[in-house]
Amino acid sequence: MIEDKKSSSLHPLTIIANEAIKIFNDLGFEAATGPELESEWYNFDVLNVPPDHPAREMQDTFFIKKMSQTDADLTQTDAEKNSIKGGQMLLRTHTTTVTARALEQAGKEGRLPCAFISIGKVFRNEATDATHEMQFFQIDGAMIGENISIADLKGVLTHFYKKMLGNDVEIEFRPSYFPFVEPGLEVWVKFKNKWLEVMGCGMLHPNVLRNVGLDPEKVQGFAFGGGLDRIAMVKWGIPDVRLFYQGDLRLNQF
Repeated sequence: MIEDKKSSSLHPLTIIANEAIKIFNDLGFEAATGPELESEWYNFDVLNVPPDHPAREMQDTFFIKKMSQTDADLTQTDAEKNSIKGGQMLLRTHTTTVTARALEQAGKEGRLPCAFISIGKVFRNEATDATHEMQFFQIDGAMIGENISIADLKGVLTHFYKKMLGNDVEIEFRPSYFPFVEPGLEVWVKFKNKWLEVMGCGMLHPNVLRNVGLDPEKVQGFAFGGGLDRIAMVKWGIPDVRLFYQGDLRLNQF
């Protein structure tokens, strides 16, 4: 148990978030934020998720009933409302929405190359168990520029996990599929002698670059995203992700 009163009074997810932002800041990533109440455009369409993708169905996404203008005024700033490009409102299922908004804005301002990191709560309508929750914190990021390759992606994420979990952490990159990247990879780390998937990543799909106003013929980039909760589980040997949300102050010991 850490004796420092200032450190030990923080929730473990807060500690992890602060450490993650520091690691990525040192690599040149800029922290970005965005709304939890999001549009279908930024949550799905801009990320090359087709209309018939199962993630859009009610069993995976918390859609919001049509809001009155008064409700919208209470939940969104004018800037956020102006950036909504249609579709039904929902609780964001990933913080990739934040990355998409940041890349779009950077492109408009001519701030390329660029790199962003975002951390925030996301929501998914799914059954809970020891490694899954209907709400959790996600870390998401992207880097855009000329001649960015998958080697850069693997180098950044290997550095991050070694800084976060120690130089002896076992990491594997496994092929996978995500609509917004091509090729796609999963990041796995060893947890209690078992491999646990902690992140999805890959090279940004050309359609995503076009959707945020960038030319895939001129710039390339990578993106990554995964549960911050699972990193904390591996780091401190916490056996059940649901413990983070039960308000037990004994968890604030790290």
